[in-house]
Amino acid sequence: MIEVNELTKSYGRTTAVRGLSFTVHPGHVTGFLGPNGSGKSTTLRMILGLNDPTSGTALVDGRPFRDRPRGLRHVGALLDAQDVYKGYTARAHLSVLARSNGIPLRRVAEVLEEVGLAQAAERRIGGFSLGMKQRLGIAGALLGDPPVLLFDEPVNGLDPEGVLWLRHLLRRLAGEGRTVFVSSHMMSEMESTAEQLIVIGRGELIAAESLVEFAARGTRLSVSVRTPDAVSLTPVLTGEGAAVEAGTDGLLTVTGLPASRIGELAARHGVVMHELTTRTSSLEEAFMELTASSVEYTATETGTTGATR
Repeated sequence: MIEVNELTKSYGRTTAVRGLSFTVHPGHVTGFLGPNGSGKSTTLRMILGLNDPTSGTALVDGRPFRDRPRGLRHVGALLDAQDVYKGYTARAHLSVLARSNGIPLRRVAEVLEEVGLAQAAERRIGGFSLGMKQRLGIAGALLGDPPVLLFDEPVNGLDPEGVLWLRHLLRRLAGEGRTVFVSSHMMSEMESTAEQLIVIGRGELIAAESLVEFAARGTRLSVSVRTPDAVSLTPVLTGEGAAVEAGTDGLLTVTGLPASRIGELAARHGVVMHELTTRTSSLEEAFMELTASSVEYTATETGTTGATR
């Protein structure tokens, strides 16, 4: 497990992480979410012993990570795909990591194959695209076959095939009983991949629960209604206090009335229904709502798209 207990990190008068406590369990993909500046990267660096906490502890399997001399056998991590010596080839980079961690060199070829870089093994990293560097960073994380894996924004730079590959990889690793902790701003991807969430804002814990539980905390509840007689049904629903939004595909989105009441009203007025589905908040909607007070940098929409000459 990853155990964070009352973790605090201050830089002078600025506190990046404040009294943060949570546990990441094996067997699940756990998403680590928060607005920009919320302290996610700082927290990951403290877990890995790259930053010293001002107070509190961050333990991996009951011990500080820096106490393990061959760390890649215990924790594999990708924090910054660009942070690599670009003069090395992919094979040379991984070989150095393997030798320094007592890992058999045969693992280099195995992980290059696993991440799809076998054909680029002898190419210098400086010529790699961001997506290729992400794959190389993931290969480095997998090199020691560790029980714990941490990834910071691993989707960045990946093409659609790469995103799908990574999604399956993370699920497989968790299915093998490993602890998989993934920081990301991609809500749609987290919704498709993660089972558990740790959500922070301004360095403090907002939620530590399942994705389903977190999404259910959003207050947006709507009902999707499809009918061939939307013209007749719409005034009936608005007359009951509902808000009705018509989609381009003929689907009505109704808020303010439960599905049962909409069905009763439709039946009373002889309106045929083809679909009646309750929709809860998406992960993105719940995240935006529940972290609104924790956003540090907020852009203002001005209504202009460019300068006038």
